[in-house]
Amino acid sequence: MRRAGISVNFKLESFVVRILVNLRWTSLLVSSLFITAAQAAPGDKIELVRDLAGRVGPVIGSALACPDVTRPRVQAVIEKFAAVIRDAASNEAQRADLAQQFDRSVADGRNAVSTGRMDCIQAERRLADLEQSLAPPASPPAAAVAIPSLAPPAFAAAPTTTLPTATGLGNPVTAVRGVSDNEIRFGITAAFTGPVRERGRQMKLGIETAFNQVNDAGGIAGRKLRIIAADDGNEPARTLLAVRQLYEKDQIFGLIGSIGTATAAVAVPFALERRMLFFGAYTGGNVVRRDPPDRYVFNYRPSYAEEADAAVRYLVKLRKIPIRQIAVFAQTDDLGDAGFSGVAKAYRAMGLNDSAILRLNYPRNTIEVDEAVNTLRVQKVPVRAIIMSASYRAAAKFIEKTRALYPEMIFTSISGVGGSSLADELKLLGPRYTTGVLVTQVVPAVSGYSSAVLEYKNALAKHFPGEAPDYASLEGFIAANILIDALKRVGPQLDTEKLVDTLEATRNLDLGLGVALNFGRSEHTASKKIWGTALDESGRFQAVDLE
Repeated sequence: MRRAGISVNFKLESFVVRILVNLRWTSLLVSSLFITAAQAAPGDKIELVRDLAGRVGPVIGSALACPDVTRPRVQAVIEKFAAVIRDAASNEAQRADLAQQFDRSVADGRNAVSTGRMDCIQAERRLADLEQSLAPPASPPAAAVAIPSLAPPAFAAAPTTTLPTATGLGNPVTAVRGVSDNEIRFGITAAFTGPVRERGRQMKLGIETAFNQVNDAGGIAGRKLRIIAADDGNEPARTLLAVRQLYEKDQIFGLIGSIGTATAAVAVPFALERRMLFFGAYTGGNVVRRDPPDRYVFNYRPSYAEEADAAVRYLVKLRKIPIRQIAVFAQTDDLGDAGFSGVAKAYRAMGLNDSAILRLNYPRNTIEVDEAVNTLRVQKVPVRAIIMSASYRAAAKFIEKTRALYPEMIFTSISGVGGSSLADELKLLGPRYTTGVLVTQVVPAVSGYSSAVLEYKNALAKHFPGEAPDYASLEGFIAANILIDALKRVGPQLDTEKLVDTLEATRNLDLGLGVALNFGRSEHTASKKIWGTALDESGRFQAVDLE
């Protein structure tokens, strides 16, 4: 289609027009955007998609906040919008900018549900309207005949042709994505830029430490392990682009250590559709904990809800805080929801209505905590303890703004905060901000002397001299070693199905943590152990008994 001599991207035009019509926006707006799409120069096309992101994003966000809305439905729309971003943007900077705009709009939709401005019935209805708008038209115009579908291409299963015998092995190897004669490639998606980039760097560092250690010993059946990183900025809309790059361009065997709960909601369906391993993610969210478990998704760590529940029981039983005087500071996404659900579970276990819980929200991927602080100030019932389900910079900012107002307040956080990063932020503020801040952990204290911690610190010092021990990198090291154990047991004829079967047969694996690690067909979470730590005046973590 051409107007005024300008070539038009039909997929973009079709997508825009069908969404606008089916969402019942005003005829004036529909007409205006239709004309813009039809006559758009590249710069105008960017602005059109930016505007569209601001309209589609809240629909996606509100659907994601409702547990009864199935994730594949939402994933399908996200994939299609990502395709539109790729079509409209001419470079990576434009793609990232559009993705960030979309993610901010998704956060607005989540917030509308969490604050009660929209209920899940409305959210489901809006999603259904959006899905209808994306359905192929009954009689597509002639100009569209040669245009490929907006839906992403289907991916064929990995070929199974026989390759030459691997060096040093007597058996032929199978052509499996990400596996060559001398290498097994894994990917990690995380924020390597932006406000939570340190968690991504540390998780990758821990995985690399474990990989380097086994590579020095000859690798896995003669193959070296390699980790390839893709930066998603902790933005779900960018996660799809990142994981697709790892799968299509870098040809990875599977994902390990990917960070984020909202981002996992995008990455997991992508991995499942392609029967790709999604292992040891840095999230305690429910998206990686289906019942029964998804075949290709395995966790090392317990859930955020279990951590929050343990924190409540510690505060009530050992610190003698009345449960009604415990509030929740939470990010408006799956991370915050998971932490809040753990506190709600503890409320119900004590015979209380969880509707009484005070939730102090802040927008995800920001440090905009003023509204949460102001809400806390006006509470009539005194709040004596706060459980934080937040990123480390937002948690530190919240403590900074409330410590002087409530000098006796007990701050606790689940491990998703990134304990070492939180400590570093608070140390910059001074001893009054570090003292007594508790963090539940899914690994032992890095200052301790368990055999797992000692092995980790020795390996870290050897392969990355100058890097300080960190809770996120220790978790990456442990998760990688669980995977390494299974890879060794599979042997040289590696493929995903054999690896999954081997993981599910893992029993009583002892990595020196003081607890045995187990998987099974109905259990894809290796550890249920939660450790307690608290910061002292110097900003160092000390072990705390939670029971």
